[in-house]
Amino acid sequence: MWIANGWKEYEVIDTSCGEKLERWGNYLLVRPDPQVIWDTPKTEPGWRKMNAHYHRSSKGGGEWEFFDLPQQWDLHYKDLTFHLKPFSFKHTGLFPEQAVNWDWFGDKIRKAGRPIKVLNLFAYTGGATLAAAAAGASVTHVDASKGMVTWAKENAAASGLADAPTRWLVDDCVKFVEREIRRGNHYDAIIMDPPSYGRGPKGEIWKIEDAIHPLVKLCTKILSDDPLFFLINSYTTGLAPAVLTYMLATEMKKYNGHVDSQEIGLPVKSNGLVLPCGASGRWEANE
Repeated sequence: MWIANGWKEYEVIDTSCGEKLERWGNYLLVRPDPQVIWDTPKTEPGWRKMNAHYHRSSKGGGEWEFFDLPQQWDLHYKDLTFHLKPFSFKHTGLFPEQAVNWDWFGDKIRKAGRPIKVLNLFAYTGGATLAAAAAGASVTHVDASKGMVTWAKENAAASGLADAPTRWLVDDCVKFVEREIRRGNHYDAIIMDPPSYGRGPKGEIWKIEDAIHPLVKLCTKILSDDPLFFLINSYTTGLAPAVLTYMLATEMKKYNGHVDSQEIGLPVKSNGLVLPCGASGRWEANE
């Protein structure tokens, strides 16, 4: 398992009864987590001192209950700054477990010794975009939500990366890749963080089990002759790490590289265990 253990301002304090107690900077949040199927005693005092609590509804979705939380606050990871705010379906605008991937590909970009063009699909609020840009890459950031792209730009500005060579695009990811193929554009690295289920800007339905392999296949057509890496993240429990390995190894076999896929996770302060947070598949060029 790849563990995101480089955080100083974020931590999972405890987990119990389908929920996790987290510290986001100066604030404690309690949010649901489907992986937390155990019922352990809630002895951590934070369970009783939370600043906000997201309650799941039996009908799906849910709502926030606020006690003492600002509308927006900042969180830092190394040189990056993220604006956080509670919004729909328990989210804050950041997936902290992804920091383990930011460190991995940031190191690869820095050591490449050449200009690297990165395509970040389903790019959300820009965590991976910022990490790639900070490492020196030029990045194309694509997300179907205008609000998410605006949020990502704000994070870039807060991180001192407003002038980095980044293209910000509101677009359907599959259609964008199809157009890039027609235009003959190429990238040295691809990052994708697809939702399990979602809709494009014109109501296009995305279901990861059906759509992920065709998209990976399309993406291989816009890779440069000397690609550096290809990263796929999955929060869908049905897609085991071995599935990501099989898919990447199949589609990337013409390149000189290798694949590794693992669960990713966050350390839990109260017991030293690790909370699983999905999986990542990494293809990387052989050195």
